[in-house]
Parts: sequence; C-alpha cells; structure tokens
Amino acid sequence: MTEPTTTAGVRPASRADPPARRISKHALLIIFGVVMIYPLLWMVSSSVKPTEVIFRDPSIWPRQFDLGNYTDGWTALAQPFHHYLWNSAVIAAASIVGNLLSCSLAAYAFARLEFRGRRTLFAAMLATMMLPIHVLIVPQYVLFSQLDWINTSLPLIVPKFLATDAFFIFLMVQFIRSLPRELDEAARMDGCGHLRIYWRIIMPLSVPALATSALFTFIWTWNDFFSQLIFLTNPDLYTVPVALRSFMDGQGETAWGQLFAMSIVGLAPIFGFFLAGQRYLTQGLATTGLK
Repeated sequence: MTEPTTTAGVRPASRADPPARRISKHALLIIFGVVMIYPLLWMVSSSVKPTEVIFRDPSIWPRQFDLGNYTDGWTALAQPFHHYLWNSAVIAAASIVGNLLSCSLAAYAFARLEFRGRRTLFAAMLATMMLPIHVLIVPQYVLFSQLDWINTSLPLIVPKFLATDAFFIFLMVQFIRSLPRELDEAARMDGCGHLRIYWRIIMPLSVPALATSALFTFIWTWNDFFSQLIFLTNPDLYTVPVALRSFMDGQGETAWGQLFAMSIVGLAPIFGFFLAGQRYLTQGLATTGLK
C-alpha cells in the first residue's frame, strides 16, 4: 500500500472569512455609504420643507411636507425651469457629439497612424490635462470676444468639435491600442482606407469607450458652472447651474426650499443618464488600460 504523496509548496485552500468579519465589513461599508449619501438625502428632505423650517429642523425625515417648493421654484425665475433644462440639454448633446467625433478621430491617429513627432504631440496633449480652466479662461474669453461669440452657446460647443478634451483622447487611445491590428490589415486587403477602417472597424468595437466618454461629457457639461457663467450673460440662455444661482440673493434672502427643489430636478437627468450607461461605463473603464 503506497502512501499518498504531497506536493511541496502547495498551500491549503484559504478558508472563507468568518461571519463576524463579513458582518463587520458590510457594516463599515454601510456606514461609509450613509455618510456619502447623507448630503443628498438632506437636500431631498429640505426640498419638501417650508423654507423657514429647513435650518431649524435638520432631520432627514421632514415633519411637514411642502411640495409647493417644486411648483413655486419651477416658475420663480424669468423663464420656467424647463427652459433652462432645455438649454443645458442642447449644450450637453452637442458637446457629446463633438467629443465623440473629434476625440475618436484624434485617438485613431495617435493609436494607428505612424507620423513624425507622434510621441511628442501625444506627450504635449497629455500635458494640457494639467492646465486648470482658470488659466485658460482668459485667453479663451479674449478669443471668443473677438469672434463676437460672447453671450452665445458657441464657446461651450465649438471647442468640443476640435478635440480639446485630452482625457477622452487618452481614454480612447488606450482602448484602440487594445484592439488587434490584424483587423486593420484585413480591412486594407479589402481595399479600405484609414477613414473606412476608423468608421467601419474601430468605431463599432469602441462602443464601451465611446459610451464612457459620452457619460463623462454629459456629467461634466451638465454640471459646468464656471465656463457657463463667464460666457452666458443673457438670462434667456442660462443653463441649469447658472439658473440655480439666481435663487441666491446677495442680500441674504435666499429661497432655499425652491433652490433645493430645483437642484433635485437638475440632478434627475444625471442619475438617469448614469443608470442607462452604467454597464458601458464599467466595461469601458475595465478595458481601457489593457495595453
């Protein structure tokens, strides 16, 4: 009878975490989750409280409901609030189209084309990510003022069609580099040029990266306050962030209930867009750095 042999260096299978440890982990995550979501819950609660009660009753569960903040806030400004939602939606939609088209073209050039100075230009493009908007806003304002674009939506839309967001170029470059070049070679054998390869091969395979770029573009554009405040001075052109500022009075008489109510309305499209693209967002971020 032979004795069973053992392999040196093989460790026994690790045991599962004990129940107490799992419970403590979940409890800790729940605590951190509550801390993170508490400001949002407090704003939702404050949006249905009378303005004079908001700071006297800081509890999450309101003792008295006042849905009038939503109806009054919707018509409190110069235009109904759906007017500002539409302005933000137009700028966000145009920004998404511009970023997806221009940044994907630039990313294809960096990832697939061989040309002199490619590495230098790519490094310079990445360096622009370190420039804060406060450094760029003054020359941009001077340029757009000379073009007579101030108080229009053009300064917020046109740059998106010129591949000015280096982050999305970098994201798409990393994704395109993960795609096998054999696909390009097979397309060239069928007579495809770079434009057809880009449109027929690269773009359909880059849906996760494109969806991730679209999601971030929508969130950043929808929440952008500084640039829109600088370039938009006509109240009829205000977007949601700038319109929300109109609820705040410099004299200290801010309509907090209406402000919180319309803030919840302004957050709704972001939540909807995020939930719709969450699957593509996870897939795009997971596959961007493969190569």
